[in-house]
Amino acid sequence: MSEPATVDTPLKKLVGDKTAKALASHLDLHTAGDLVYHFPRRYDERGEHTDIRSLDVGEQVTVLAQVQRTAVRPMRQRRGNLLEVTVGDGSGGVLTLTFFGNQAWRERELRPGRWGLFAGKVTEFRGKRQLNGPEYVLLGEGGDGEAAVSDDIEEFAGALIPVYPAAAAVPTWVIARCVRVVLDTFTPPDDPLPSAVRASRKLVGLGAALTEIHRPSSKEALHQARRRLKWDEAFAVQVTLVQRKHRAADWPARPRPARPGGLLEAFDARLPYELTAGQREVGVEIAADLATPHPMHRLLQGEVGSGKTVVALRAMLQVVDAGGQAALLAPTEVLAAQHHRGMLDLLGPLGRAGELGSAEHATRVELVTGSLGAAARRRALGEVASGAAGIVLGTHALLYEGVDFADLGLVVVDEQHRFGVEQRDALRAKADQPPHVLVMTATPIPRTVAMTVYGDLEVSTLSQLPRGRSPIASHVVPAAEKPAYLDRAWRRLREEVTAGHQAYVVCPRIGDGPTSDEEPSPEDDNGRRPPLAVTEVAPLLAEGPLHGLRIGVLHGRLPADEKDAVMRSFAAGDLDVLVATTVVEVGVDVPNATVMIVLDADRFGVSQLHQLRGRVGRGAAAGLCLLVSEAAEGSSARERLDAVASTSDGFKLAELDLEQRREGDVLGATQSGHRSHLRLLSLRRDADLIRDARAEAITLIEDDPELARSPALAASVAALVDEDRAEYLEKG
Repeated sequence: MSEPATVDTPLKKLVGDKTAKALASHLDLHTAGDLVYHFPRRYDERGEHTDIRSLDVGEQVTVLAQVQRTAVRPMRQRRGNLLEVTVGDGSGGVLTLTFFGNQAWRERELRPGRWGLFAGKVTEFRGKRQLNGPEYVLLGEGGDGEAAVSDDIEEFAGALIPVYPAAAAVPTWVIARCVRVVLDTFTPPDDPLPSAVRASRKLVGLGAALTEIHRPSSKEALHQARRRLKWDEAFAVQVTLVQRKHRAADWPARPRPARPGGLLEAFDARLPYELTAGQREVGVEIAADLATPHPMHRLLQGEVGSGKTVVALRAMLQVVDAGGQAALLAPTEVLAAQHHRGMLDLLGPLGRAGELGSAEHATRVELVTGSLGAAARRRALGEVASGAAGIVLGTHALLYEGVDFADLGLVVVDEQHRFGVEQRDALRAKADQPPHVLVMTATPIPRTVAMTVYGDLEVSTLSQLPRGRSPIASHVVPAAEKPAYLDRAWRRLREEVTAGHQAYVVCPRIGDGPTSDEEPSPEDDNGRRPPLAVTEVAPLLAEGPLHGLRIGVLHGRLPADEKDAVMRSFAAGDLDVLVATTVVEVGVDVPNATVMIVLDADRFGVSQLHQLRGRVGRGAAAGLCLLVSEAAEGSSARERLDAVASTSDGFKLAELDLEQRREGDVLGATQSGHRSHLRLLSLRRDADLIRDARAEAITLIEDDPELARSPALAASVAALVDEDRAEYLEKG
């Protein structure tokens, strides 16, 4: 009798060295536990179609289909025959399988009527979709759904056929065979979920769930298995977040209460406009947090242009009034410099301590970036270290050794998704005691994401736009189908410039040379042309449709002083058109800019497009955003652009963005360097389950903060939300 397998048993002991190596190298599966938690992507039913018509060219697929006919013909370019096998899904969708060489045995095997799983990359030839030389496994002798009789395909004997996330070298049926071998001897771990929670939420046991998800005895059993395993994922994340929030409540921090007659009151008195009701309400929440002896840990989200920066500046002034310093970390030098100019303008004499005409009790606002010259850097760092600079703005240069604060009381992180966890934490570590932290994002966050990623933060939302903001009209320009529309777009831009306004043209790529964080790689798996580049587009526009206009170029590889000069020229109205990358995505504020043309718009994400178009319509004149794309009508890329064009509601678009992104990205897998451990849980579809898991987590942690009475649960949480992920969730 085989030795029982546990979650830690190496796969090579169970499936052999060769298969174990393939699973490890192609799918990162090393132990029995890894494989058992490698859940099927979907389930096919013999006799039900797979919808071949929905397959995309270039996609690696596994389809369940029935052989309809075969044909052999001689090849024209070389000796031998070509076997073409037509398979169908029962709904009219067909796919051609092509096999090269003399393979009479394969023709005998692939007889009309037989069902099989066929795996390969979808290509297109003369308008027909096909798989060239696909891997396949046949499921029985007929098309009537009878059970497979071969021992090699015993795993497909049930009504529901699991289809796994696979690789070309490890197709789904190999994974299914390995799962069957492991499950035959697998001893599941002790069920970590408290029995009271299992009973109250009507959840099946862990062992049954792990068996049924791979070899479901019925659709209902599969549903219950998935529900239980989703619950484990949601509960692990929520327990971690609630624990972190509970611990943070005990950390000491220096209170920074508001001071009557201080800088904040003077700033409010000189503001040239009235705060919105939302800004005032959020300001009260933040002021109360800053006054407590525990560190504020708050997320401020708001639509593009909703006035988050003013809210953050008011919080910074409260901290300066209380004797501390505040630092704002921006993702780019362009944005840091923009914040510096904007805050100096808003503060006026209140931000020019030590200068002629400064106000009494004024502070200094310092900009610290990597491109500062040696003398300027020494002066700025001296102001920061002495405490003379109450407000410090900068990029990741603030994180370097040698940047020391006298008394760092507040850290504001702008556009937090642009920073790695370690960078944010390094700035926080520059304080003697944990500083108060305000995280800002202009990307509205769906409720389930806020609950699952930012569950240890208090969340404030600005939904009102300040007075004076103009509406933005957005339209898709189908450049491939209707080239005349693109010509009209350039004429429309010229009309705006003639009317005295300015324009942005945004490209996805800088140009030749090494890629940067702000641009995609020019290579494309599906053979599309490289994305359009700023350095290539700008001269073409200057010689062509925008001839005679004053054109500037802005991207992340320009020297910092050159970037700043370009932005100053554009802000001053000395340039008509700015051709740029997404370096203008956040914070750039030029009220006279009224039109934006985004080239290759389908290469950008939903939230990115929403952020970009927020750069226009910031003044009295209405804004126009034109999304230029060659994506075909009806394609998912085109539908995404149509959705962006159809609404300016950032929260609706955030939900769409969540639908279309891998949820591991949402959970920071990219930043932490680990794949997401949420294999089943959907932030979009499982909102109610996540809410229930959070409620149970709060009850549990209030009673047993360190899970001392639930060691199995503590171990399970640690496995599902490893320490790196836990730190990510905490620092987020």
